[in-house]
Amino acid sequence: MRLSRHLSGAVVIGGLLFGAAVPAQAAPATPTPDGGVTPSPGARTVTKAGTSFLTATEIEAGQPVEVDAATGEYLYWAFAARAGQVHDIEATVTLPPAADRTGDQAWTIEVFDGLRRRQACVDGVQSPVAKTADAAVELRCSLRRVRSWAEPWSGDPLPGTYYVRLSITDLPEKDLGQSAKVSLLVGATNAGTSADDGELAAPLDPVTRAGTVNAQPSAAPSGQPLGAADDEDTESWTWSWDWLPDLPKFSARWFWTAGGGVLAAIAGVVGFALTRRPRVRP
Repeated sequence: MRLSRHLSGAVVIGGLLFGAAVPAQAAPATPTPDGGVTPSPGARTVTKAGTSFLTATEIEAGQPVEVDAATGEYLYWAFAARAGQVHDIEATVTLPPAADRTGDQAWTIEVFDGLRRRQACVDGVQSPVAKTADAAVELRCSLRRVRSWAEPWSGDPLPGTYYVRLSITDLPEKDLGQSAKVSLLVGATNAGTSADDGELAAPLDPVTRAGTVNAQPSAAPSGQPLGAADDEDTESWTWSWDWLPDLPKFSARWFWTAGGGVLAAIAGVVGFALTRRPRVRP
């Protein structure tokens, strides 16, 4: 247990350190009327992709990606995100010729933060299915706005490194390894840092004006304090544990357990005596 805690802590720290290593200079992409994004002017085209989180190829927002891949591979890219940004990830996969394919192919695009937590896509077709006759398949994932702070349990996107994984989830086994061409682009727009944080109209102060205390009668009609008669009646039939020793580590449960064990032992001895066969002497 202690070893697993140390390992989990090392993974979290490693994710944060690796996330800080990616440069946070994200060039804004230009939105198009149809909701897509276009590459930034003068951006260098990336022609590589990683095969895991540790080997993910670093890209920037607005930087186009053109990669030659094979069906069945996992492709990884990493980009930096700042607070207040909204990211749109678009990918186009040019499929092998229809004559070489034997069935439909299901592709998916996923986004993870620096701690390997999968982030939800709020817009776009994340897992389309390409028919046998289709020449290409388009994928899109729009992330939530990156927040400057969040509760640890919320899982909201925070500034740091994000990983894009493009993979194929279902295809005929005969189609594995066929060549495909992938085009990917990450767009970033600034939505502001207070889009969903909100503001308090008034400070949250505790109520300090206490109410009045209701007056209570000092004695019952019989001259006894109120509730004394009820206490006597209750003591007449309620079982009391006052006879037990006042030990900090023992309670009534211990005595019931010990008593049950003794009764079980007696029952075992009696049962053995009743079922034992008499010894026959030769």
